Amino acid sequence: MTFHIFYVKCYENNRHQIFVIEAIEELKRLGLGNSVDLHVQEIPVEYRAVKDLLPSLWKQHQPHLVVHVGVSGIATTVTLEQLGNNLGYMRPDNVGYSPECGCCVVGGPETIHSVLDMEVVRQRVKESGLGVAVSTSQDAGRYLCDYSYYTSLYAGQRRCGFVHVPPLEEPYSSKELGLALQAVVTEMLGLLAKAEGTEK
Repeated sequence: MTFHIFYVKCYENNRHQIFVIEAIEELKRLGLGNSVDLHVQEIPVEYRAVKDLLPSLWKQHQPHLVVHVGVSGIATTVTLEQLGNNLGYMRPDNVGYSPECGCCVVGGPETIHSVLDMEVVRQRVKESGLGVAVSTSQDAGRYLCDYSYYTSLYAGQRRCGFVHVPPLEEPYSSKELGLALQAVVTEMLGLLAKAEGTEK
């Protein structure tokens, strides 16, 4: 099974970006089991790059599941985003560009929901006793995190998730978030396998 993590620098702070990388490195160290091939890809904070890059990555790698990870400056929990939004992208990216139509896909649905039920994922992680607070959200922020999520949901037939993590030490360490990502992704993979009838 091929699994990809795409991380997006949605928070304009290099320290927090390093934090995301450290959390993902901790996840790579912990692993997801011998049956899962984990690949990590950085996504630029640029609308045009996202629009070109993500569909090509889906086509090239044909992953079983993609999970995006980004830092949210307002998050206090690990936040599981249920859906991506197509409209409302007015904020300029790192090169000063914003889509003329303010949307991800012209003529696309207003929202696309992940095939995964994030509330189920949240509840299962909570029951695991991990000690990291997890919540769900219906709005990934109408910036590059949300834009990349919708683009992946559209390209990948909804086999995608997005995890927003809080800033460094607010209140979790990169090690704690690595464990949280491991728990979240494990539950996501289990739900997807069950939905596809491939659960062992």
